[in-house]
Amino acid sequence: MSHNHVDVLVIGAGPTGLGAAKRLQQIDGPSWMIVDRNDVPGGLASTDVTPEGFLYDVGGHVIFSHYKYFDDVIDEALPNESDWYHHQRISYVRYKGLWVPYPFQNNISMLPKEDQVKAMDGLIDASLAATQVRDKPKDFDEHIMRTMGSGIADIFMRPYNYKVWAVPTTKMQAAWLGERVATPNLKLITKNIILNKTAGNWGPNATFRFPAEGGTGNIWIKVAETLQKDKTRFGKHGEVQLVDAENKRVLLGDGTTVNYAKLVSTMSVDYLVEAMKDEELQDLSKGLFYSTTHVIGVGIRGERPERIGDKCWLYFPEDNCPFYRSTIFSNYSPNNQPKASVKLATQQLADGSKPTDTSAKEGPYWSIMLEVSESSMKPVDQKTLLADCIQGLINTEQLKPTDEIVSTYHRRFDHGYPTPSLEREGVLTQLLPKLKEQGIWSRGRFGSWRYEVGNQDHSFMLGVEAVDNIINGAVELTLNYPDFVNTRQNTERRLVDGAQAFKKQSNGIPVRPNA
Repeated sequence: MSHNHVDVLVIGAGPTGLGAAKRLQQIDGPSWMIVDRNDVPGGLASTDVTPEGFLYDVGGHVIFSHYKYFDDVIDEALPNESDWYHHQRISYVRYKGLWVPYPFQNNISMLPKEDQVKAMDGLIDASLAATQVRDKPKDFDEHIMRTMGSGIADIFMRPYNYKVWAVPTTKMQAAWLGERVATPNLKLITKNIILNKTAGNWGPNATFRFPAEGGTGNIWIKVAETLQKDKTRFGKHGEVQLVDAENKRVLLGDGTTVNYAKLVSTMSVDYLVEAMKDEELQDLSKGLFYSTTHVIGVGIRGERPERIGDKCWLYFPEDNCPFYRSTIFSNYSPNNQPKASVKLATQQLADGSKPTDTSAKEGPYWSIMLEVSESSMKPVDQKTLLADCIQGLINTEQLKPTDEIVSTYHRRFDHGYPTPSLEREGVLTQLLPKLKEQGIWSRGRFGSWRYEVGNQDHSFMLGVEAVDNIINGAVELTLNYPDFVNTRQNTERRLVDGAQAFKKQSNGIPVRPNA
């Protein structure tokens, strides 16, 4: 059994772990190592390729940023203009056979008249009631009722969010919302109804960029390639078997023991406390909830139809399809699917029937990626899910019954969404400090369990800021003040300038003031 010792050990090579490693390498002070059980870095931001050559991300990822440091790192990894495609978000909500521009609550003017009346009644009631309310909403459902009223709640917000989160809105808190949910402007909505106008381009991802090659996962592969190879252990020999917090050591899959002074763990915090064999923390973590995500991919032969056009991603609140979102993944990059010259056999027609001609034929090709949530409150039949989703594509007029399907993909991700449950903050305000007392910074989408800072840029910076906190006691703004970082451009850190300001050591061991 071999032994290693590092000042800072990083578990996990998704965006958060790579952020921590990148910062440690930049500061060039404490010794460090990053480990991951997967051969390819990326975590929940990775990309799969089907045998037929269709690419699918682990869900609907796009790159938009609140941080200059994140931009610097991404631009270093993929530095050429040809490495990227830039897009204007074109998103719709499917409702009663209509494509309603996103966000739904700002485009009531597109609904049938009876639904416009229902929505406006609720909005007016909510606006009048808001003048009398002083306390904060007790849950997400109450927030919806206060800001949008019963009409939009029943038409869209309740059914859609149940499909996303796999729990009712009454079981979710409201503190996480921030820039995640557009608050309706009653005057603007009224004006748009009278003038029959639409509103769009709300939110931080109104424009975004996407890698030309390799999907989202290629970003993180390229970021990992900028790290010192002798400080990375990816694959079976990087798999964590045991975290011995008392003795500050981690046992890896090949029998190697790594001793550390500080630990940045980006593994799901419920898995972390299991690896620690800490019964108290395991009991505490049981108060955290999550949903499972199924990613479904469908590759189709033929020209992209006009009805699909340049749409990016689409939302589905109704029960005529299992998925809550579809992404026209072939629109993000022409390299997300095989070239037209590639010959593929038709596996089935969209209506489930067998093709009369099973010989391999040329394209062109296009693709759709779907997301379906699952929980104990919203079970999923995995055996029929793919077929149900393809039927849902027909029901929502994304596919025609006779469309030729040449490739399908289905992968289940047990930890898909960290649920902002009513119990979440009560757990995290105990669990994360208890881990930190033992020298463990648990960070990341599931490491710190805060969905509101769970995008790729947030996740990356959670790792960066954890390292700065370890070394210099710097405040972790992303973890502790989500609304603050989400409402400004965070320019304090840069990849080239200022790193040495954080280089504070004592005998090679990172220290924090008052630690």
